[in-house]
Amino acid sequence: MKLLTAEEMRETDRTMIHHGVPSLLLMENAACRVVEFLEREFAPLAEQQILVVCGKGNNGGDGLAVARQLTMRHGPARLWVLLTADRSALSADAAANLKMFEMCRTNAVHTAVAPEMYTATIVLDALLGTGLSGPPYPASADWIARINRDWPFARKVAIDIPSGMNADNGTSQGDVVSADYTVTFTAPKIGMVQWPNSERTGKLVVGDIGCPDAWLEDVTRIQLSEPADFRKLFAPRKQESNKGSFGHALVIGGSPGKTGAAEMTGLAALRIGAGLVTVSSSGEMRTPELMTETPPSFERKSVVALGPGIGSNPVTQEQVRTWFADCRLPMVVDADGLNALAASAVWPKAGAVRVLTPHPGEMSRLTGKSIDEVQSDRLGLARRFASERGVILVLKGNRTVIAMPDGSAWINPTGAPSMATAGTGDVLTGLITGLIAQHPDQVDLCVVAAVWLHGRCGELCAAPLIATDLLTKLREAIGELRR
Repeated sequence: MKLLTAEEMRETDRTMIHHGVPSLLLMENAACRVVEFLEREFAPLAEQQILVVCGKGNNGGDGLAVARQLTMRHGPARLWVLLTADRSALSADAAANLKMFEMCRTNAVHTAVAPEMYTATIVLDALLGTGLSGPPYPASADWIARINRDWPFARKVAIDIPSGMNADNGTSQGDVVSADYTVTFTAPKIGMVQWPNSERTGKLVVGDIGCPDAWLEDVTRIQLSEPADFRKLFAPRKQESNKGSFGHALVIGGSPGKTGAAEMTGLAALRIGAGLVTVSSSGEMRTPELMTETPPSFERKSVVALGPGIGSNPVTQEQVRTWFADCRLPMVVDADGLNALAASAVWPKAGAVRVLTPHPGEMSRLTGKSIDEVQSDRLGLARRFASERGVILVLKGNRTVIAMPDGSAWINPTGAPSMATAGTGDVLTGLITGLIAQHPDQVDLCVVAAVWLHGRCGELCAAPLIATDLLTKLREAIGELRR
């Protein structure tokens, strides 16, 4: 699913207007999508008490259009429109929608909260839209705080974006409306799907207001992961398949005391469908399906996972750097493998495929930036790093970012807090490695799919969990994405 910045959304609107679609019609289409959502989620609407909080801009105009349609189509038990700005300050389209609304309900617009409004069962947030780039002005900030505080039992529905939220970045300056639902238009905005803004977005619904999908192809290079993007990787296998048809993965890691990390990586690669998996480790494997060899050989292998539990021995770390630079096979690097790279400027030869999977602490060591700096610009930093180093970067965490060497990127929406436990990163490395073994010509999609499945397995597991619990839900998660 494509993601847009605020400016990209404005440019898309301008393009539609240039091609003859009036701005008021776009606003009317947006209002239709909101009302349709309300009809699905809160039926029967005639029994609801609805408060629409409108600002002075086009977001307020959307709210006024929604209020008019609700009045004409459903006649809620009670409907209040609260205008937070002077009429003279309204945008042209908002002013036009105010006039049209007042033709339906005389004296229905309020400029202050009346006591009966506190009985609202639904609060529609149409205060501020995607144009906000800094902190909201004090008057708007006060309304945001009141929406969050004064209607604790009402369901809050943000129109286009929760007020106060930065549409372009995961962090916002100042308070943000904490929405239960957000109905956005054309495509989600980049900021609303990144942490911590994603915690305030609620359930995200995307409404089509008339923009052809083809127009978005050249507008943005950022996407939100969804099964439709990588479902083809899990098509039924041909009847004449054999284990050699699905690649041979090599896992290098597992120093004394850490052999479990390499074994979990190998097991995950098997579970996701790799035909053969060999682990080069210091210890014995308890999984009988895993082959072992020491020292590792790259002959007749399809992909390499390097680093899980490999340790910090200086000799080993130097060997890691050599393998990373010289191996021609696709390589997934994690854990101690990343720490070895952080201590050196070595990078692979041109054309070699490398997937790096750091958590914020490892990313801090790779870039020399603080963890706070990493977390404050996850998407931007990941994209720059991937482009500059020619690697695929998986910056793990809440809303994992997957950045490609060509500047494109994906944001993953799946995952659960219970996954913050030892070994889950090793499982992810194995899932990525196992998928690349089967589809070496579609590495980008393999990485996106593995991250999505990893997070979805975490959502399906009961908390608390241990890392290998994720693999018990893998068949269920794959079954979901095939539907």
